[in-house]
Amino acid sequence: MLAIGRAMMARPRMLLLDEPSLGIAPKLVNQIFSSIKNINKEKKVTVFLVEQNAKKALELADRGYVLVNGKISLEGPGKDLLNNPDVQAAYLEGGK
Repeated sequence: MLAIGRAMMARPRMLLLDEPSLGIAPKLVNQIFSSIKNINKEKKVTVFLVEQNAKKALELADRGYVLVNGKISLEGPGKDLLNNPDVQAAYLEGGK
């Protein structure tokens, strides 16, 4: 959160985030994603997010990309990818 706060002090138009939930206690992950959503919606800052937590990322994303071996294998609105059976099977524990 400190790094995101420092970045926001510069009043960016775009914020690049690489694994913001990595190594964070599960209770704080929701707070981080809530802050990211707030930055995007209320501050009107474009957020480019790279995240292993596919469920959280796709719930938040207007648009998502699934990379396999460095190549885009799927793309589309975050909600569509979240409901895609292939994405659910591969990245969302079969949709559980």
